Amino acid sequence: MANAEVTPELRHALRQLEERVGTTVSDVTDGHARWELYRAALASDTARPGLLAAVTAEADGALASAVVGEALERVPRADRETWVQALAPSVRAFSERRARELGILEELRSRAEAPTLGTELVDGWSDWSDWSDWLQLRIGAEVSEPSVLRVLAESGRTKRIRRTATEALAGSRRSTKETMASPPSREGRPS
Repeated sequence: MANAEVTPELRHALRQLEERVGTTVSDVTDGHARWELYRAALASDTARPGLLAAVTAEADGALASAVVGEALERVPRADRETWVQALAPSVRAFSERRARELGILEELRSRAEAPTLGTELVDGWSDWSDWSDWLQLRIGAEVSEPSVLRVLAESGRTKRIRRTATEALAGSRRSTKETMASPPSREGRPS
């Protein structure tokens, strides 16, 4: 992380962030030192508003983008666009994609049953092959819907994605068989 010029706005935002997190940055011109402060702030719900202000004032685009990338998984879905828009347009593309993909992942996680193969798995994403490797891996590891796992097990972009989805699919089959094979509960039965 490059050492960048620190504007008065960034200095002010960093001081406020230091107060919220309870730590100080030894050299505010050092991008690595600011990153450590930002990481501490990411772990604190109360520090996030100050973190957003610091990201908005951050001159190092790569550093700001890294912070936003980390924050996107921690902030509510409705707030993600605010974080993405805090970035300079030149470094916004990655975070825009990550925010969309997090929405897809959350939607697939929350569905009781996903559409069958050949239809849109998620609104607006009929071509799931455009999904990043990151998203495909996360879906394989976190989504339990067999139709989605089958798509990735058969056609995921990498061997790792296909293996992850295949293992998840095998695990979901095992748990379904175990549930079906377990004896009925004795609750409610007279002794």
